[in-house]
Amino acid sequence: PASARGIGIQVIHKWSQLPRKRPLLVQKYLHKPYLIGGNKFDLRIYVYVTSYDPLRIYMFSDGLVRFASCKYSSSMKTLNNKFMHLTNYSVNKKNSEYQTNSDDKACHGHKWALKALWHYLGSKGINTSLIWEKIKDIVIKTIIASEPYVNNLLKMHVKTPYSCHELFGFDIMLDENLKPWILEVNISPSLHSNSALDVSIKGQMIRDLLNLAGFRIPPKVEVVSSSSSTSSSTSSLYGGNKEKTKPELSADEKVKRAFYLAQRYADQDFLSSVLDILTPEDVRVLAESEDELNRQGEFQRVFPSQSSSRYLRFFECPRYLNILLDQWDQKYWNDRTKCISYLTALCQKGIHLGTSDPAHTVRSS
Repeated sequence: PASARGIGIQVIHKWSQLPRKRPLLVQKYLHKPYLIGGNKFDLRIYVYVTSYDPLRIYMFSDGLVRFASCKYSSSMKTLNNKFMHLTNYSVNKKNSEYQTNSDDKACHGHKWALKALWHYLGSKGINTSLIWEKIKDIVIKTIIASEPYVNNLLKMHVKTPYSCHELFGFDIMLDENLKPWILEVNISPSLHSNSALDVSIKGQMIRDLLNLAGFRIPPKVEVVSSSSSTSSSTSSLYGGNKEKTKPELSADEKVKRAFYLAQRYADQDFLSSVLDILTPEDVRVLAESEDELNRQGEFQRVFPSQSSSRYLRFFECPRYLNILLDQWDQKYWNDRTKCISYLTALCQKGIHLGTSDPAHTVRSS
């Protein structure tokens, strides 16, 4: 547990081989992996969660394919051969048979680019888009499984939700039927770049991640010149700094949230009405999400999306902002220009800063 680089991993086949006096993580071995050239491999997928409430998940379009450096055998006599059974780069680079690869388009050596793998499998008539969709599915479900724990800690220890975001390294393995399985999820995945291949993939990923993270102005700034504060937000729908702090919800907004969260078996017609009256906080969250989406680069937002409604049932606790963004994406996913124009008009009126306009007040409607 909480280790890295293949340290401490053992492949065993008897209960008596389990260490008895230290914490363990035990997994069932995937004994029929999909092989390329006789070698097993796994995929390193980069997943960036920019926010937990509302939940927003992005996946990077490229990644790494790490091969074991010995040809695979299912014989029990080989279980101690880490170069055969483990795909960790930190382990296999120590093998004298390890072959490097510096070309992100080449399909040779013991490390490939993910896009090179898709090209290789596609040339064999395999539907790589279907595999990617399955990987998206298990990534979303895995993040949702951790969501209640993270949100509870966020409420206890974090002053602003802008502080809570994380890059994860998902390690995925394909079995003989090309079904993806999660091996593990790494926080703070390695960003070391030991080759031109690493630089081309991780460098692009880090650049896009920092752009996606954006910049949040702290609630209390002692010295801020008017010129610098204006120029720092010119690319934002908001235009200004007041929105960067998280204000308390008004009584009106609390009424709206309670109303939608109280409906246990709401249908789509009812949920879509959440967009009928947009409160100041609604406008802030939607504008922030659109600003963020516009900076995604080679990342792809997988939650929320036009088809994310089916995942809402997996949340331990329903959250109003997840419902809001889900309905927004269902309505505007294929017409971002229209939704941005709408939000821009609202922000120009100052709705996101608070309003008494009956059109944006729930109780007066």
